[in-house]
Formats: sequence, C-alpha cells, structure tokens
Amino acid sequence: MPIVALKDILDRALAERYGVAAINIINDLTIEAVVAAAAEERAPVILQTSVKTVKQYGRGQLHGIVEALVADAEVPVTLHLDHCPDRRVISDCLAGGWNSVLFDAHELDVAENLRQTTEVVAEARRAGAHVEGEIEGIQGVEDDLGSDDAPAVRSLEVAVDFIRRTGVDCFAPAIGNAHGQYKQAPVLNAQRISDLVTATGIPMALHGGTGLSDEQFSDLIARGCAKVNISTALKETFMKSGLDFLRETAERDKWDPPSLFRHQRTAVLEMARRHIRLFGGSGRAW
Repeated sequence: MPIVALKDILDRALAERYGVAAINIINDLTIEAVVAAAAEERAPVILQTSVKTVKQYGRGQLHGIVEALVADAEVPVTLHLDHCPDRRVISDCLAGGWNSVLFDAHELDVAENLRQTTEVVAEARRAGAHVEGEIEGIQGVEDDLGSDDAPAVRSLEVAVDFIRRTGVDCFAPAIGNAHGQYKQAPVLNAQRISDLVTATGIPMALHGGTGLSDEQFSDLIARGCAKVNISTALKETFMKSGLDFLRETAERDKWDPPSLFRHQRTAVLEMARRHIRLFGGSGRAW
C-alpha cells in the first residue's frame, strides 16, 4: 500500500474514537520495525521524522529509505514531518514526498502564527498534503527543539478561531502534557480536548505521550486525540536494548552486529505493538 493521506487516517480514527500511533523513527531499523508492528496488528501508522533526522540523512535519502521500506506494507502509512519551525524545511519536505507536516510556530504571536500557518496550509494543499498546527508550545525539549518552561495556554476561543481560519487538519493543544519523561505525574486538562473537538470537528494530536498512564491515554483518545505521538519511548527502547545487548556481548567477548540489530528490532517492534494495542488501533487497517 502506498503512503496515504494523514486526513484519511485521522478522520476515520476520530469518527471511531481510536488513536493512531505516530512514532518518531530515527533510522532504517526503526522504520522497518514500526511498520512490521503495524502490519502484525493490522493497524494504520504514522511515521514521524524530526527536523534533526531529515538533516542527518538529507531529505532525498531519507524519503528514499522510507519509500523502499513501506512499498509492500499492507497497512496505511503516513509520512509526517514533526515539529518544524523552519518554512524552508517544510517546503523541501512537501516537495520531496512528505504528506503531512507540523508547522511549529508557537513562538510567534498568534496573529503571525495564523498568517504563516495559512500559507503553509495552502502550500500543502498544492502538494496534496495536510497540516498539523499549534499555537502553544508543549513543555520539554525534544530533538533540540522546545523549552522546559511551562507554555502559555490560549483561550478556547483563540484556539478555535486559529483552527477555523487556517484550515489545519489536526491541532496539537497544550493540556499539561510534556515532551520527554515526566518528572512527576502530569495533571491534564482533558476537557479541553472535548471542547476543541466539539467546536471544530477536527482530530487532536496528543504530544508528550511517553509516561502517561493507560487510563489517561484511553480517556484522551475517547475525547478526540486521534493522533498520539510516541518519540521518547522509541529512543529509549532503541538505545537501552542496544546497551543491554552490548554489555552482555562484552562479557562474552563475541561481537556480531547482526545479532545486535535483531535484538533492537525486536525491542522496537514490541514497543510499537504495545502502543498500537493500547490506542485501540489493532484491526483498523483498510
């Protein structure tokens, strides 16, 4: 199945109230493992690329790797550019085959954010792509972007006006969530999700998912978080599984890179499957 539109995946998820795992991949091993997990669960999946990963590989090479590894996927897959404040990178990725982007302009004032996001939406439409928007930062630093300061939360009226006037297809609100690992149990304003979905009818994106309880995930998805971001969990799974394996390897003094890769693939695949099941995405492929 070819890469499919973000809107097709998320509109169905919102209507049926399940969450689509949006997982930040970092290399070919993680791409293949996440897609394999989605195939085993018969679930749609969103492959997210950070700006850092795009620059590491180069847009053309990274898209080529993704394209090759999803060419025979039997489940819907979307390729999404995560948290990007740079319009040049957004334009480059839209021209290079990404079919959705998050224009992260929360550091601008709302009026300028609205103006530029409207332009990004128009550009995305010309490329047959979709846009996630936000007007509030999510606390925490991820891939060198963000801040540990608590974000200023806009009123419901301001958020709804932004969504309606820009025409974004998905919106990422601040509800007390944070990127990275939580230092203490988060207190979430779940009602804000319900209010935004009721007012706009579009799916919400949940950022900072790593560390939330199963009950919090289920509640937020039921309220309309159709896109659920997973980044820290993948990074920790990939690196910690490699670290554990290498410690054992050092003790045995037997060095076999393919064994390391298989160990990491298994760990990433199981992490992805666990989240897909938790979000209710299993069996939702079409």
